Amino acid sequence: MADLSVLDLQNLRHLIGGYDTSHCKMTEYASQTEDPEIKKLFQDAANSAMKNKQDLMKFL
Repeated sequence: MADLSVLDLQNLRHLIGGYDTSHCKMTEYASQTEDPEIKKLFQDAANSAMKNKQDLMKFL
């Protein structure tokens, strides 16, 4: 793997933080709804955000 520049690290930090925020929000939204279809939609979005975050963490 190539060395990452400071700009690359800053961009990764920004993206990882965004996915972490999305995961937290989607999880919270899922916990607040009672409609099973909407709950699944939010849970799927939360899972997707966590996977993206984990994939980006591999670059560090």
